[in-house]
Amino acid sequence: MTVAQPILMIVSNPAISTTLGWPVGFWAAELIHPYDAFINAGCEVTIASPKGGKVEFDALSDPRDASGYSKDDTLSLQYIQQPEFMALLENTPAIAALDPAAFDAIVVCGGQGPMFTFRQDPALADLFMTFYQSGRPTAALCHGTCLLLETKLENGDDLIAGKTITGFANSEEDYADQAVGQKIMPFRIEEEAKKLGANFVTGAPFTAFAVEDGNLITGQQQHSGAETAKLVLKALGVEN
Repeated sequence: MTVAQPILMIVSNPAISTTLGWPVGFWAAELIHPYDAFINAGCEVTIASPKGGKVEFDALSDPRDASGYSKDDTLSLQYIQQPEFMALLENTPAIAALDPAAFDAIVVCGGQGPMFTFRQDPALADLFMTFYQSGRPTAALCHGTCLLLETKLENGDDLIAGKTITGFANSEEDYADQAVGQKIMPFRIEEEAKKLGANFVTGAPFTAFAVEDGNLITGQQQHSGAETAKLVLKALGVEN
């Protein structure tokens, strides 16, 4: 009998954007698309958050939102309509309550919330570093990659120095800023990562793109969740 491999997925707690003043959370597709890939591959998934408790989607990522921004995200809509899945978001475990040794991989999801909470969270950076230094698949997606800007190895070196990574690109930030009519994010991941010596690479804007450098796996933006999951599953030796 095959034992299901346990995967830990981290989403941000609700926050308020300091640049726009509106509520922010995690991006629906960045949880749901990799979650679907993992479940279909027979893995067990735990959805957690840094502080625990109820977590919420970024409004623009909800296919039901009046903006219509994510109306074509039919997979997320399917999951949102499943009460048993939505119940998982009502009271997520806090990372402090979890045993990192109980999981074979970690995936940190993005959205707007991480940009206002993850860089101030040393416990989350330490958790990510623990997975990375153990050799397990260690992944971050879209704006969730801002966590990498604060993650250091045990010897004090920046984890991403000399590493090939991706994340939400400057070109995509430009598009988003123009659409809203002002600066959305307090900083840009691509710029900050390059300052730390990362080899930051990107695919075409808003297309599926993910890269691996050893056991570090990163995805570019909300359309890259499934690609990120594929690399995690490959690293685990799981058919998908």
